[in-house]
Amino acid sequence: MTRDYDGTEYPDAEPAGSFAGIPDGFGRLWTPHRIAYIEQGGGSPGDDCVFCTAPTLSDEDALIVHRGEKAYALLNLFPYNSGHLLVVPYRHIATYDEADAAEVSEIGEITQTAMRVIRRTSRADGFNIGMNQGAIAGAGIAGHLHQHVVPRWATDANFFPIIARTKALPKLLGEVRQELAEAWPAR
Repeated sequence: MTRDYDGTEYPDAEPAGSFAGIPDGFGRLWTPHRIAYIEQGGGSPGDDCVFCTAPTLSDEDALIVHRGEKAYALLNLFPYNSGHLLVVPYRHIATYDEADAAEVSEIGEITQTAMRVIRRTSRADGFNIGMNQGAIAGAGIAGHLHQHVVPRWATDANFFPIIARTKALPKLLGEVRQELAEAWPAR
């Protein structure tokens, strides 16, 4: 067991050989702290979906960087790296195949602009871009489609830190939101 700074205990990685079935050679890292994030959203539009609620708040309160007609971009509240954005359609849909042509187009345009803005403001060396669709595929908020835009640098500390369960983020979310919003091109 690993003990957190507050005394909470978490299981260590388990070797695959101890699982039922055919061993696959992988260890398992249990991250029970993520359940709070997973349980925040994912239901129907009336169920306080964080992505349906965000556009009703101020840009600063919701960490929104850009508002388009069909979709918007906001900072991830639990970023993998500084500048980790989410591109989200306003409409409450769960998967990419439910998006209409205008939503798909604007999600793509916002993603491209986000890459350019992040590259210009923080000199990112690369990006991880992706959508986890459905709880089984790892979507923390499965009920509302969102695309991750994660900036990467040759010198970053890894995508998912395992040692000490700590991620170094050099800027506060509010500072990053303001920097990206100010650099976003006007329409």
